[in-house]
Amino acid sequence: MAKTLRYVVTIVAVLWIIEAVDFVIPFISLDTLGIHPRTLPGLLGIAFAPFLHGNFYHLAANTVPFAVLSFILILTAPHEYFAVFAFTALTSGAGSWLFGERGSVHIGISGVIFGMLGFLLARGFFTRNLLYVLVSGAVAILYGGIIFGIFPTSRYISWECHLFGFLGGVLFAKISAGKTA
Repeated sequence: MAKTLRYVVTIVAVLWIIEAVDFVIPFISLDTLGIHPRTLPGLLGIAFAPFLHGNFYHLAANTVPFAVLSFILILTAPHEYFAVFAFTALTSGAGSWLFGERGSVHIGISGVIFGMLGFLLARGFFTRNLLYVLVSGAVAILYGGIIFGIFPTSRYISWECHLFGFLGGVLFAKISAGKTA
């Protein structure tokens, strides 16, 4: 668990370093490496988008929920942390690439955040394990309100990333519950 926790701290540090580099280097925007829906180069954005943020405010808004949900996931299922991260980054990115508005660019780790949320909420339901049900309840109380982020509210917020990340988390919870059943 401590090793995985160090990885999360490292991921957060890397996110901040990337944003600092993006801020400091003039005339270059790393954000252009994000997801460009339904374009061939935009497919590469699926790998890069979670690590890119529009500005420090965007990154700060994502850092706390990412760290908290990562910590909860590591406490309850450290062996699944990286699989949940990768799976939800992929589903979030693919959904944004397929259904995002043409001409838009999707960036940020919020798709993974919503994926972790979906996973932690659904795991209790699928496993019927008392610990996971209690964790699902606690996560619902702490972060259940962000669920409305899966709906379009602003053209500057990728509800597609949020929706498909969340659905990816729920799907991963279903898949992993089937493995342990």
